Amino acid sequence: MSWLAAPLLLAGAFFFLAGTVGLLRFPDAHSRLHALTKADNLGLGCLCAGLALLAGSWRTAALLLVVWLLALLAATVSAHLIARSALPGGEDGR
Repeated sequence: MSWLAAPLLLAGAFFFLAGTVGLLRFPDAHSRLHALTKADNLGLGCLCAGLALLAGSWRTAALLLVVWLLALLAATVSAHLIARSALPGGEDGR
């Protein structure tokens, strides 16, 4: 299983690095959020999948899936709120 988990863990680390580079390099808030949320969600998914393979139990894999789904939900809501407040008119976009 470690041969299957290692590429997933490395891919997760790569996507986290790519999201961080996007956060630092892109010019405005909306493109930064796009780079960060997409790459970090995929990176966390790869890390959770790799850790689930290493754990070897269905219970741990299910808990990692719940962690990933909750992180997806939190990232979606927080990115929406940040993008909305970054609009030129303020929080309501007017």
